Amino acid sequence: MNKALLSLAIGGFGIGLTEFVIMGILPDVANAFEISIPIAGHFISAYALGVVVGAPTLTGLCSKWQPQKVLLGLMVWFTIFNTLSAFATGYTSFLVLRFLSGLPHGAFFGIGAVVAGKLSKEGKQAQGIAIMFSGLTVANLLGVPLGTYLGKHLNWSISFLMVGIVGILTVLSIKFWMPLIKQTSESSFVRELRIFKKLELWMIIILTTIGTGGFFAWYSYIAPLITEVAGHPEQVVSYAMILAGLGMVIGNFIGAKLTEKVSPIYAVIVTLIFMVILLSLNTFVATNKVLVLVMTFLIGVVSFCISTPIQMTIINASKGSETLGSSLNQSAFNIGNASGAYFAGLPIAMGYGYTAADWVGAAMAGCGIFIALGIILLRRTKVKKHTKLSTSYT
Repeated sequence: MNKALLSLAIGGFGIGLTEFVIMGILPDVANAFEISIPIAGHFISAYALGVVVGAPTLTGLCSKWQPQKVLLGLMVWFTIFNTLSAFATGYTSFLVLRFLSGLPHGAFFGIGAVVAGKLSKEGKQAQGIAIMFSGLTVANLLGVPLGTYLGKHLNWSISFLMVGIVGILTVLSIKFWMPLIKQTSESSFVRELRIFKKLELWMIIILTTIGTGGFFAWYSYIAPLITEVAGHPEQVVSYAMILAGLGMVIGNFIGAKLTEKVSPIYAVIVTLIFMVILLSLNTFVATNKVLVLVMTFLIGVVSFCISTPIQMTIINASKGSETLGSSLNQSAFNIGNASGAYFAGLPIAMGYGYTAADWVGAAMAGCGIFIALGIILLRRTKVKKHTKLSTSYT
């Protein structure tokens, strides 16, 4: 069982590597294709669009298949198109390949989260999901800095060849370590779509989009915050990213432990409260060279505390269609990525400085708290109605 969970973590490492390494080598890719950096930013958007499209579509279409075979197929797809990305010859080909590379991302995490829960001991489902997400956090800690270094000093394509190698390792580990598990759903794709009628599901999706968008509002502009606000030399940004990655690794397992102590939705609220506090505080201490690095680590911790509890929240709310609901959360994460960066960029463009991104992040996380409280209120209202109906029937 530990090997099976490890295979999911290896896949998470590969996904985290391809998703985030492009940000570090974006200028190099732009130079190679003779385009501007803003236009090269379309490659990031294309991958995110692939995640948003592929997560519900592939999960729904494959819901009646055996999970091991689905995960295997998704990682074969992932490996092929990420490897081909290393041989892209221009803007159009690389844009298409980035979109195709993103398609299996959400489905893998969505199905993988449900499988990780089934592979775990009773009461330890959160730990199983956290092990899968640990691959993503370790990618930020080790894989992305290494991929960025090799991409800058050798060739940008090396970074995607690395992703291809990790993809091959994932395929082999799933093939030989993943046990056969009953298909995740016996319903048709059309019947699976009935979960979209649930108000609570939509509230959780909005919570993920806005709440986690608060983290991405900060993370998207961490480089200029470190250099232009704190006054660090440019090379310190790499060390700051490692600090953030280390925080994410630790926070991922703290979030899992917290979920075992309290209800997942309450764990989400606690995490978002700390996110609001830390992002707000960061606006005041960002000019201090030491404190800005301390806050980078702490925000990294809090940012990934939310991963497991919010994933469990949507799985619990999607009874009968758990994998589809779980994958939808991955789409929401990526929309949060784009929206956080966009909204944080607005006050910066208006001349309010890079610390304004932290205020936007704090505001988005704060909105997430109110949405989470609304979910709790909705649940209590349902319980009261059910109790009244039961009483009347009796």
